[in-house]
Amino acid sequence: MTDVMGTNLIHFDWAMKRLLRDKSNYVVLEGFLSTLLEEDIRICKFLESESNQADAVDKFNRADILVENTKGELLIIEVQNNRELDYFHRMLYGVSKTISEYIGLGDAYSKIRKVYSINIVYFDLGQGKDYVYHGKTFFRGLHDPEDILHLSVRQRELFVGKEAGDLFPEYYVLRVNEFDRMASTPLDEWIQFLKTGEIDKTATAKGLPEARERLRVDALSLEEKQAYYREMEAIRYQKSVIETGRIEGRAEGQVEEQLKIARNMKNLGLSFEVIVSATGLSVGEIEKL
Repeated sequence: MTDVMGTNLIHFDWAMKRLLRDKSNYVVLEGFLSTLLEEDIRICKFLESESNQADAVDKFNRADILVENTKGELLIIEVQNNRELDYFHRMLYGVSKTISEYIGLGDAYSKIRKVYSINIVYFDLGQGKDYVYHGKTFFRGLHDPEDILHLSVRQRELFVGKEAGDLFPEYYVLRVNEFDRMASTPLDEWIQFLKTGEIDKTATAKGLPEARERLRVDALSLEEKQAYYREMEAIRYQKSVIETGRIEGRAEGQVEEQLKIARNMKNLGLSFEVIVSATGLSVGEIEKL
């Protein structure tokens, strides 16, 4: 993400928590969701959950929202700035909790609503070459992998889907830091904005023209602007602390490796001069081995 001082647009995660909940700004989030899901999305309402906390003290490095569209489907949109090894588990937990929260006690299982989990991450989540991933459930034949389990005709009428997996949650992972090309599609234009905090003058993807006008830093009140800068600085500081710890950890690991090499060389009877030359350790450090 670019330096907040270097752009005149509010970063998307902060906008989600503050501005995009305003009905007059729904068009921005609807544009993003419509572009990603490749269907016309209209927000019916924002739903409250434990994750819908606007205060940075409550949710320091998370900014997620829960939305219901006009079809009654639930969409979880989450931004994660800092590395989490168990982030996939968090995605699973978030979806499971949402499903359980929004089915009434005693309701039929058919009342369970479709959930989309949309994750915007600013770190290397897993390994892969792409910058946008989509995951959904398929039931494949054990003996014929090309055989996908479909819904019956009656089930299709009731649940609006072709495959049994259409009833299950779907996941999107946007690894925005991996985007390193010219924006050539509407989704690319959105990814570029999410990564840089800037919108090209030629960008026409749904929702971006409105974002260009409504997410201006200079449109914030003095109080909101100060809160925005404080939160961006807090996120930047936390990233710096984590990166420093990572670098120090690598350095400590390198020292341990050099000590291990020196110990083996010493056991082989090699001279201190050779060991010092090979490892860069001091004579005193080698003597202690």
